[in-house]
Amino acid sequence: MNFVCQQCKQPLQLDASLVDLTPSAYDIVASSLPPPPSPSHGRQTSGAEKLAQLPSPSSAKAAWRNSVQGAPFPSSSSSLSSPTQRKQPMHPNESFVLLQDSVIRAIPPNLAAAASSAKKASVSRTRAVPSAAPPDEPTHPNPSPLSHHLRSSLRLFNLLSSRTDLDHPLCAECTHILLATLTRQLDETKKERDGYIAFEKEVRKERERDGAAAGSKAEAEAKIERLKDEERLAIEQLKAAERERQQLEEELKTLEREEKALEEEEAEFWQQHNAQLLKAAEQASQLAALRAAYAADSSVLEKLERTNVYNDAFCIGHEGVFGTINGLRLGRVPGVPVEWAEINAAWGQTLLLLYTIARKLDFTFENYRLVPMGSFSRIEKTTGDKATYELYGSGDLHFGRLLHNRRFDFAMVAFLECLKQLMDYVKSQDPQVDFPHQIVKDKIGEASVKQQFSQEEAWTRALRHVLLALKILLKWTTNGSNG
Repeated sequence: MNFVCQQCKQPLQLDASLVDLTPSAYDIVASSLPPPPSPSHGRQTSGAEKLAQLPSPSSAKAAWRNSVQGAPFPSSSSSLSSPTQRKQPMHPNESFVLLQDSVIRAIPPNLAAAASSAKKASVSRTRAVPSAAPPDEPTHPNPSPLSHHLRSSLRLFNLLSSRTDLDHPLCAECTHILLATLTRQLDETKKERDGYIAFEKEVRKERERDGAAAGSKAEAEAKIERLKDEERLAIEQLKAAERERQQLEEELKTLEREEKALEEEEAEFWQQHNAQLLKAAEQASQLAALRAAYAADSSVLEKLERTNVYNDAFCIGHEGVFGTINGLRLGRVPGVPVEWAEINAAWGQTLLLLYTIARKLDFTFENYRLVPMGSFSRIEKTTGDKATYELYGSGDLHFGRLLHNRRFDFAMVAFLECLKQLMDYVKSQDPQVDFPHQIVKDKIGEASVKQQFSQEEAWTRALRHVLLALKILLKWTTNGSNG
């Protein structure tokens, strides 16, 4: 007969102590086992259901839950096999029941030693199918010693299976698992016991408090009414808090709208600010450009103010014994032939200079009017016979040309008279002005401007004195001394 583990279904080899089990040892084991469970025993009530059925206050129940938190309510019995395995029909030799804690605690020390030796039994694995004889085997009139010991072991295993929640026999590994499970259940039971103890203490305290506080039914009703009033007050406070919350939400929405409006206004402000900065930068750039242009124009103006246009238009100088105006020689000397065209052009520039100075000084000549016409300029007399004198000459010697040269002398004398009037006007305006040569009738510096009755050197010298007087007048006029 071969035995198999009723949990892992592996073949077993029995320990020698089980094979040589004496009847006295068998009786001791049988007496230590709990009685078989009654058929009317239904499902076990869980700890949570038991706690809910107790007529105790909620604070005591909460104290019990806190004391056993983290540990689930253990059931009264547990098994190593799943419930699905229990529901399936099994061979009678493979059925099992759970082993109770009381079974383990009631085992005598000598049997515990025998059980520990059974744990050390080695498990032999064979390919043969494990089988076990049914509990009610026919008795042989003359059994062999080995058969007797196997029957004793079988009776012991059947007895253990009927009195406990597990089927026997078990291998060493399943026994270790069973011991670990039972140890865990023991710890859970201890926690449950501690929870019940704490629950009992809390119930006692609650009863003591209730007995001291609740002296009568009236006091309980008063307490109930007081609690109801507190509840109504709490509800009113809750409603007030809800209304305040709604009001705060409305204020929050209003503030959010205002914040959004302010953000839009701020964005618009920054846009305007940036536009203003760009405009200011552009205006600053324009202002810098205008200031640069103003500085450049001021320097040009200053340069132009320092520039005397009259000196550029009427450049008076000398070339040897000749006085020159704009490079044109005025006069003639022996040995240096000067064309009359150059002399006439020089007289035209001289008359134009006198006319320009008089107009700038807003001066009007008496009895004469100057008509600058280049090489063919003339002077007109405004009183008397209103004659016209040509201020240009010629080198021809015929009779008509001689009459023309006489008129040329009258024109030079009239020019000298106009120059004297302007010199007198300037002296009246500024007595500090000094002219080195005085004009008396047809002479300037004792040199006559007439050509017919003087030598060429004297005439050239007189014309040079005329240009010097005009240069002094031009300098006084352009320097602004006349105010």
